[in-house]
Amino acid sequence: MRRLIIAGLLGLFVSSGAGCLLPMYDGDPNRRVQQLIFSAEDFRALRDEWQRFWFLDQPSHLKPYRTHGGLL
Repeated sequence: MRRLIIAGLLGLFVSSGAGCLLPMYDGDPNRRVQQLIFSAEDFRALRDEWQRFWFLDQPSHLKPYRTHGGLL
């Protein structure tokens, strides 16, 4: 029983260091490129959503140059 538990733990540690049990992307290069493009689009959308959440995409109301206080 003790050997079985030790072998199971050893197998768990070895398999966790070798990578994922199931690969994230397909083995076919054409399908893999399509999956990578989709994941890149998701990351781009996530970055845009983050900027919208923190109001970083709003136009700046600050002037790039100082004025005398009057209207231009």
